[in-house]
Amino acid sequence: MEEVVVCEYNPEWVTEYNVEKVKIVQLLKDLIQGIEHIGSTAIPGLAAKPVIDMMVGINNLQDLTKLHYEQLKTIGYEFVDHPHFPERRFFRKGQWRAGTHHLHIYEHKADNWNSNLLFRDYLINHPDLLREYNVLKKELELVYKNDRAAYTKAKAPFIESVIRKAKESSHN
Repeated sequence: MEEVVVCEYNPEWVTEYNVEKVKIVQLLKDLIQGIEHIGSTAIPGLAAKPVIDMMVGINNLQDLTKLHYEQLKTIGYEFVDHPHFPERRFFRKGQWRAGTHHLHIYEHKADNWNSNLLFRDYLINHPDLLREYNVLKKELELVYKNDRAAYTKAKAPFIESVIRKAKESSHN
């Protein structure tokens, strides 16, 4: 099991994202349609596991070649096969179960791309929900201290409710 450590917000997370962004854009410049800092480290004021989540959008996941995988490996990103998530290619920087950066590659502007942005932006613009999520994360950290998968699963209903609210408000 993987230990769950939730840290107070650190503005250095944005700097780390920007450093990695330059490297990733350089390597994937032939494919990239967009790149975004996502997840809790992208939301000012939100406590987070200190893992920088990044999302790259490309036209088609089939366009990722063996060369792209090899190039990403040269800057420390190892491909992690998650067959239960066929809509994503996932790369981790750092040791197994101790990654420092996660790179999610999705089809640009597809559902997963849009949901990640909706969640991030909705929390940024709704401080009450951000505070609620902070409290939830701290509570879940205590309950699931040694089980990161269970911690992530326990957050899912809150995340889904925020995405639903964000979609509803964008239709109004």
